[in-house]
Amino acid sequence: MLWLKALHLIFMVTWFAGLFYLPRLFVYHSMCGDQIGRERFKIMERKLFFGIMTPGMILTLLSGIWMLIDYAWELYATSGWLHVKLLLLLLLVIYHGFCGKWLYDFKLERNRHSHVFYRWINEIPVLFLFAIVLLAVLKPF
Repeated sequence: MLWLKALHLIFMVTWFAGLFYLPRLFVYHSMCGDQIGRERFKIMERKLFFGIMTPGMILTLLSGIWMLIDYAWELYATSGWLHVKLLLLLLLVIYHGFCGKWLYDFKLERNRHSHVFYRWINEIPVLFLFAIVLLAVLKPF
């Protein structure tokens, strides 16, 4: 079971690496003035989203579900921290979906947001990371 937990953490780190970097690419993409640069950002963003972030998310969720079924299911009813963690994960998956929408908007040259918007958006995964890790490690309630 420790192997599964280790893999879960590796997949989570992979997912979060993408969640941290993709909005940063959006910042630079929204500031880019030339077509060649915009095309380069589109390629980088697509490869990051589909090659790293999404597989990382799927593997994180699958390994987490596996652990939940294997040994945490009996704790589920009495572990408030686990309920909150699962809610935060759902919200993080929704954030991931928004990143995909913004990626699609950039692909079609329909971006409506400034670099300042993406700078703020870039901070959201940090809040999720702190909350999720603290809940999982401390199990406060």
